Amino acid sequence: MGSLSKSVLGMKKRLSSLPKCSDEFERQVYPVKLMQHQEKTADGLAQKINQIIAKSSVSSMLQEIAQLLGGAFQVDCCCMVTVTGEISGEATAANWCADKYLKLPHSDGMFSMEQLLINLPVVQCAAETLTIEDISTIQKSLVIGCQYFPLPIKAVLAIPTRLGGKNNGIISLIKFQPYEWNESEKQLLKAIESSCAIAFSQVAQLQLIASQQQSLQKSNQYQSLIKQLTILSRSNLELNQMLQLVIASTAESLQADKGLLILLKYTDPLFRTQSKKQIPKAKATVIGEWNQVKSISRSSKPDKSDQSYWLSDCGLCQRVFTEPGKAVVIDDYQDQKDSCTPNPLFGVEEMPAVLLMPLESQGKVLGFLVLQQAVARSWEPAELNIVEMVCAQLSNAIIQSQTLRQVQTLVDERTEQLKRSLEVQAKLYERTKQYVEQLQELNELKDEFLSNMSDRLRYPLTNMLMSIRNLRLPGIAPERQAKYLDILEVECTKEINLINDLLTLQKLESHQGTPHLETIDVTLKIQDLAASVSKNLAEKGLSIAVDLPNKPLKLQTELESFDRILKELLTNVCKYSEHDSIVHLEAAHRVDQKIDQVIIKVTNIGRGISEEEATYIFDKFRRGKGRWIPGTGLGLALVKSLVQHLNGAISLESIPLKDSHLSEICFTLTLPQFSDASKPPS
Repeated sequence: MGSLSKSVLGMKKRLSSLPKCSDEFERQVYPVKLMQHQEKTADGLAQKINQIIAKSSVSSMLQEIAQLLGGAFQVDCCCMVTVTGEISGEATAANWCADKYLKLPHSDGMFSMEQLLINLPVVQCAAETLTIEDISTIQKSLVIGCQYFPLPIKAVLAIPTRLGGKNNGIISLIKFQPYEWNESEKQLLKAIESSCAIAFSQVAQLQLIASQQQSLQKSNQYQSLIKQLTILSRSNLELNQMLQLVIASTAESLQADKGLLILLKYTDPLFRTQSKKQIPKAKATVIGEWNQVKSISRSSKPDKSDQSYWLSDCGLCQRVFTEPGKAVVIDDYQDQKDSCTPNPLFGVEEMPAVLLMPLESQGKVLGFLVLQQAVARSWEPAELNIVEMVCAQLSNAIIQSQTLRQVQTLVDERTEQLKRSLEVQAKLYERTKQYVEQLQELNELKDEFLSNMSDRLRYPLTNMLMSIRNLRLPGIAPERQAKYLDILEVECTKEINLINDLLTLQKLESHQGTPHLETIDVTLKIQDLAASVSKNLAEKGLSIAVDLPNKPLKLQTELESFDRILKELLTNVCKYSEHDSIVHLEAAHRVDQKIDQVIIKVTNIGRGISEEEATYIFDKFRRGKGRWIPGTGLGLALVKSLVQHLNGAISLESIPLKDSHLSEICFTLTLPQFSDASKPPS
């Protein structure tokens, strides 16, 4: 700093003593053509600078502005250097030189910093006032940006840029020949100072963002490493497998070229009582190795001599015991060759940068984690903290591995027991749930049955009661008496039929009695039945179509049950058929597995029956969802019981009609044509 201050003071004296016009030294004056017409105004030049700021990247922004200013001012070189507090080696510099100087050879270290400070010509500034600090900052910027110029600098016109009251950059226009800067050049440079200050600020901000992004990326890598280590520590991997994955993850995250994981096996059982700086007797074994080319696992070969060494044969590892509590950090082993002799396993000739961190637990060194670099590397405090954290986790994992395995075995056993218990509980829960659902369903059926039965009982009884009361009225006409008596008879018949249906259903379900068989002609029976119901169907806008074989179709069955089955099916069809549709009734003979059968189908068009409804539609007291036509829910249940009583079967099929909300519903009745005790007629 002393030589720098003297140089600055000398320059100030030269500036004060310099004559305005000197006859003692001949100066070559270059013709100055600053710019073309569109560049003569400061606004035009500032606009181009702003365009560069808007479109260019941080890496090329200052270079493009330097090229623009160099061409605009027609100088030999233009140098732009950022200012961050003090000019240092971290400053960003951008240079532009005229084409005729690009071919001149550049020599590294052509001019030293002291030579540049001493030999710099008088620096002229476009600003009106300059402090000694400003002059010093300009000189330092020239040292940084111009130390590799091919020719010595003869004339400089510079200006510091300011933003927010602080310097953030230096613009230097340079000539390699003596030159007198005119006032218009100074004014123009001063006019574009604010635009260039914005460019310097933009570069500084983008560099700061890039630095922060890099720090954030490293932080994310470290967090990812910590997460991986946490997952590994909780995994069921064998210890050596886990350690191999840890050294690989750590070396990759810290961008090391090589990683080693070494464990110690002590031969002296009294190592705990030895003095702190004494080297114990122990054998070191490399159990995990990773390098940038490929990962190498040593865990499968722990007994080979090229993977193990005695602690006394490695001066690098001994430093952990002679300097306890400290990591061994070597930026470049070539500079410390005589201080310690590492084992050949480390290969410090190829990997001279070494970080060796001990694995410790309660004062005992369990081993070492080693990271190496092919080039010199200065390890940052954050990286050392990460490695220290990794070593702490590894130490705990090594000490607790046996205990954890035992605990894991116990946990597995208990987990299996709990799993079996949970499976049993799940089955019990599922079964209980089914029971509850069945109870709820039965309860709903009970409520529905009570509701239906109460309605079916209440309405006839109510009508009967009203008829009786009306009959007791004095002076009632004979025709009115006859009407009320008819009502009494009809309603009484309904009650009797309902009770008979319940009794019949109960009798059929208890399998009491056998069918009284007789031979009937199915074709005649169906024709008579169709004729008897055609009037009721017509009243509801329905018609019936009968499809019967040409020959008589004989059937041995119980006539009463057969009639009741067909009547109930036709009654059901009459209730639920679509208005103005046709009911089809057909019968046919079929032989299935040498058994003669009579097939009767009753088909109508109406609202479809879902698969869920089809599963319970033949159950007693169950009715299809959304069907509000009055009924007890006994009709189809009685049909199914009667069919089973006759050793037959009944099925239901609901086929949706195309482009319609309706379906074709078909009840198929299958009855054996002859009983087992009889033979077919000849």
